[in-house]
Amino acid sequence: MRRTARDSEESNQRLNRRTLMLGGAMGAMIAVLGARMRYLQVDQADEFKLLAEENRINIRLIPPVRGLIQDRNGKVIAGNEQNYRVVITREAAGDVDLVMRRLASIIPMTAEEMQQSIDEVNSLSAFVPVTVAERLSWADFSKVALNAPALPGVVPEVGQSRHYPLDTDFAHVVGYVGPVSEKDLEGVENPDPLLKIPKFQIGKIGVEKWMEDTLRGEAGTKRIEVNSAGRVMRELERQEGVPGLDIRLTIDADIQNFAQARLGGESAAVVVVDVTNGDIVCIASAPSFDPNLFVRGISHTDYKTLTENDHRPLANKTVSGAYPPGSTFKLVTALAALEAGVVTPDTKVSCPGYIEFGGRRFHCWKRGGHGTVRLERSLAESCDVYYYEVAQKVGIDKIAEMGRRMGLGHKFDLPMSAVTDGIMPDKAWMLERYKQEWRIGDTINASIGQGYVLASPLQLAMMTARVASGRAVVPRLVRMINDKELPVVEAPPLDVPPEYLAAVRGGMNAVVNGEHGTGKSSRVVDPTMIFAGKSGTSQVRNISKAEREAGVISNDDLPWNRRDHALFVGFAPYDAPRYAVAVVVEHGGGGSAGSRPC
Repeated sequence: MRRTARDSEESNQRLNRRTLMLGGAMGAMIAVLGARMRYLQVDQADEFKLLAEENRINIRLIPPVRGLIQDRNGKVIAGNEQNYRVVITREAAGDVDLVMRRLASIIPMTAEEMQQSIDEVNSLSAFVPVTVAERLSWADFSKVALNAPALPGVVPEVGQSRHYPLDTDFAHVVGYVGPVSEKDLEGVENPDPLLKIPKFQIGKIGVEKWMEDTLRGEAGTKRIEVNSAGRVMRELERQEGVPGLDIRLTIDADIQNFAQARLGGESAAVVVVDVTNGDIVCIASAPSFDPNLFVRGISHTDYKTLTENDHRPLANKTVSGAYPPGSTFKLVTALAALEAGVVTPDTKVSCPGYIEFGGRRFHCWKRGGHGTVRLERSLAESCDVYYYEVAQKVGIDKIAEMGRRMGLGHKFDLPMSAVTDGIMPDKAWMLERYKQEWRIGDTINASIGQGYVLASPLQLAMMTARVASGRAVVPRLVRMINDKELPVVEAPPLDVPPEYLAAVRGGMNAVVNGEHGTGKSSRVVDPTMIFAGKSGTSQVRNISKAEREAGVISNDDLPWNRRDHALFVGFAPYDAPRYAVAVVVEHGGGGSAGSRPC
């Protein structure tokens, strides 16, 4: 059947409508795609560019240069030295074991060191660079650089490492640095990102530890370009960090060295303090150790040698050692008795060589006794009975109060490790510590620095400085940070009548310069160098009644660790005190011999 013209026209109209609908749909789709492309390429261009950049660019931290530690005159006692080292990245190395074996054939490396490095590399992210060798010689460093094609992932670098040029002199004061450990991060909520860098070193003891935040500085950054596999292609930008601040101590390196040399192999401690401002001029503990051993990674043999030494070289005896102060404590008992009004400088006490109390004899060090004794002679000849008698009249609470006023039983705030409080006991302390009442016999023992009384050499030096100055001097170890001098706060008066302090100082003068003084062998003839002091002996063993009757065994005839400790405190010049000193020699015998001032 033939189609009519009308049918043809209707068919064309339907076709045109379909074409228009299809074209509209396509146009709408193109419009949506165009809008989306505009959104992605124009509106969101910056965001996607940043994401792409982050995939291509990495930012890594650059450790800052650690601040210097200097003595009071600017001599470096903890510095930094150039360190040729080698780092490896597991991702770039591929076969880490093979690369490490090749490296070990080029530079000195034991099998143990190689395995430790392999274990550390495998335990961290593939892209984290790990130091596998450091402190290389220039020759070994050059070998690594020349063999770079055979050592994929290995990069020779030049960095900084801590160095202690005066080695043993300042080991206990300054301390040392070492790699960050898990223990170091315990309890730290938001640790500095630097602490996450493998083998990054921080202070472990001493000033290095307690002033870590001041010395560390702030990290720098470097922007590096990496490929799709994470391999470093080039460094794009570097911003150096902020170096740590330099610290200048109050210690004089020459005096410190002199003291360490004089102590030699003794187990001993010396503290010298400027009585006018509390500056610690010398604080030496012996025997000492080389802190550089710890920075480089101390060997098991070296560490065992230190820990098994009966003279305890790792212990800082100046602040952590707590010793019975012996007769040096008589300065405190004398001041307490004078202040309480139970004696005057002219009060006479009879010493027959002992007193009896509660069925027990308390002996004087001089078997036959000292006869009639006044205050000055009691100090000069160190009569024990004098202090037994006056202490019973004063009582332990007043003696303890005077001891605390003199700095005993107090933990001084210093940037040093293991600073002890010591013990300045009284009735309340005994009740709290041992749940028992204080006894008169305890007071008698305490009066001569025995029994429960314990003090560090630092505390004894501060006691002496306070007696010499009449002020509550406190110790100071840090003098400057960078070029800024730290302020010195004037010490308040002790609130002890000057005439009482003068009487005690007179007794100390007689100790050294009197005809029968226990420290007369240390007298200085030069009138401009006259000093005053007090010797002390603290027992480390009990003397039985049988031994006392037969004759007390001489320290020289006893094993070293059963001999008495020897102590000495003093100040100079006598007429215008400037420096106070405390010396403790463990098992050194009598204080008038074993701890004589240098």
